Order: sequence, then structure tokens, then C-alpha cells
Amino acid sequence: MSGSALERVRVIGPLAGFADGYRSHLVEQGYSRSGARDQFNLLVHASRWMEAEGLELVALTSPAMLKRHSIWRREQGYGRGHAPMSLRGLIGYLNGLGVLTVDDAVRTDADGLVDAFRCYLLQERGLAATTVRSYEDVARRFLAERSELLADDLTRLSGAAAVNTFVLRESRRAPRSAGTVVCGLRALLRFLHVQGLIAEPLAAAVPAVARRREDLPRGLASGEVRRLLDSCDRSTPAGRRDYAILVLLSRLGLRCGEVAALELGDVDWRAGEAVIRGKGSRIDRLPLPADVGEALVDYLRHGRPRGFGRTVFLTVCAPVTGISRGTIRDLLVRACTRAGMPAVGAHRLRHTVASDLLSHGAGLREIGQVLRHQDLGTTALYAKVDQAALSRLALPWPESER
Repeated sequence: MSGSALERVRVIGPLAGFADGYRSHLVEQGYSRSGARDQFNLLVHASRWMEAEGLELVALTSPAMLKRHSIWRREQGYGRGHAPMSLRGLIGYLNGLGVLTVDDAVRTDADGLVDAFRCYLLQERGLAATTVRSYEDVARRFLAERSELLADDLTRLSGAAAVNTFVLRESRRAPRSAGTVVCGLRALLRFLHVQGLIAEPLAAAVPAVARRREDLPRGLASGEVRRLLDSCDRSTPAGRRDYAILVLLSRLGLRCGEVAALELGDVDWRAGEAVIRGKGSRIDRLPLPADVGEALVDYLRHGRPRGFGRTVFLTVCAPVTGISRGTIRDLLVRACTRAGMPAVGAHRLRHTVASDLLSHGAGLREIGQVLRHQDLGTTALYAKVDQAALSRLALPWPESER
């Protein structure tokens, strides 16, 4: 169906007034002609369904209503769009217009408290947005179990029993996120105590999570980084993008979030430097090696879609947006699979950068500057890798007495 054919589609119902804007939005988001047709048809059908059911726009904010819509599509015999979140693109568009605001009357006491907690984390603690979202989820789950206290008097929350019970249950439910639960809950309890909402400083009652720590950082073996880079098909836009990302990870030791946050204006081509937005809102300037710059130029000229904001790395498929940390982790895993290697994370590449620098004679202070460690003690961990240098410091083993 062509663009003119889309314009001839008659839209009835509460979404009819947004049809023209949504057509233009789909084009701006980089959808192909067939993709735009499928997305627009979701609006057409959803609007007709809402008209028949007597629903208003606010129904799109209800998970129960979205599930009813997906059941209706299946009953009508539509071949796709059965998932409850099939309308997420449309909902995102309407939300951006500000027409899906939820009435404050339906907000709970926990919602208001979580909003205040978010502001505290962002403004007073200066935490990264991704960390704040993780802590928000923990706070929302913890407070949801205490609705009776929120409605009555939260100062009655006391003792470590409730805290321990929550941590243990969440740790069993998702063991790998136990550390986030502990940190998020401690931050929430500190916030509640500082605000005078709880009488006791319960943050100290949150149990610690046992962590297994490796004695030695594990870098990649010689040649494995090259295999990762060679696995990218640089004749395709996706391959050029993935190659540039892997070069940044393996040459500069960047974190996934730092790569995802890179913007076009952050690269100073004349000075050969790049601005890196790190943890804790920290901003650093790093030198841009020639091979890193060449990989970025190749992607920007021949792989990156034009006209989609200032973020350097974009998704390949519509809707075209900046990539996330999760996308970078996924493409690294896929590169390992193509290279015939066990899956590794971006932190292994940071270890590899540090180990290579150490083996070439760099000191801990220089390595800490490259990896942007705030504490030199963190960098000191990499000294354990240089076994040859350490062996010169070891005392000879005393001969046994005869």
C-alpha cells in the first residue's frame, strides 16, 4: 500500500484525529512502506474497536484493556498484532503528544513517594538514569507490599524482619539482580529516614549479598579480540555499526552505557578526542586512536541512517532510535557466537585493555586514567595480572633445613 493509499484509509473512532500525524511519524521513524502500512493499520483497527466498545483514549493506559484488544484481534482473524504490547508504538506516539496523561486521582500514595525518591536520586545523589530506573523498580515493589502503612503512618515501619524478608524473597526470584535489590533498598530506606518518614535508620539492616570475586581480572587471549572484529560483515550497515562499537569497547575500554550515550558532537575530529559520559555523571575526554576514528567514519558515512537525532549509534530496524546498553550486550554475544568463542561481556574487554597496557609498561595511574577509575585501588587489581613483573619482587623460597 503506497503513501497515497494510506491517506485514503478511513479512520473512525477516538484515534481518527491522530491519523495524519501518525502517518508522518512513521515515515520519520524510518519505517519501510510495508512496515508503515502494518503500524498504521493497527491504529485503524484499534480505533474501530474502541469506538465499538465505547472506550476513550485513557483505555490505552490500562494493561487489562490492551489484553482485551489483543484477544479481539485474534478472534477477528488478524494475522499479526496479537500481543498486548502490539500498540506500544502508537502508545509511545500518543504519550509523546501528552494526550495519555493519567488522572492524578488514580495515583496511589506509593506513586507519589516513588516520584520524590526519583528526584532525590537524580538531583541529590547524581545517579545515572539507568541506575535510577532500577532503584525505582525496587522501591515500587517494596512499597506496594506496605500500602496499609502508606495510607496510615509509614513511621510504624520498624525492625529488620520486613527488610530481610523482602531481600531474601527478591534474591530467590532473581538471584542475578540481588545486588541491585540490596543497593536500591538501602537507598530507599536512607531517603525515607532523611525525609522523616521512618523513625529508624533501617538501611543498615539490609543484609549484604555474598559475591564471588575473581583474584585475577580475566582478559581475552591474544588474537580473540581480532576474531571478534573480523566476525563483523562490514559490507552491511549493521556490520559497520557493530564493528565500530567493538573497536570502541576493545581499544578504549568503554562501558556499554558510555558507548550508547555517545553523541555526534562528542567527537572532536580536529583534536582527535572524544567526550565520554561515564558513571556518576562524570565527563572525560579521551584520545581517539586512528583505527577507532576510521571505524566511526566508516559507520557514519556508509552505515548510519541520516536525520535521526544526535546519537551516534542507532538501531538498524524501525523505529530508528538510539541503541541501548542491552543492544550492545546482545551484539557482543552475537559476535562471540560468530567468532566461535564463549560469550563475554564488555567488562572482559576493559580487562583486556588494562592488561595490554600493563604488559606494555604503563603504570597504574595511566591505566586508571584510561579506564576512568575514581579510586586507584580499583586499578591496582590489574597489577596481579603481570605475573612476570611480580615474580621479580618475590623473595626466594628458603631452602629446607638439612
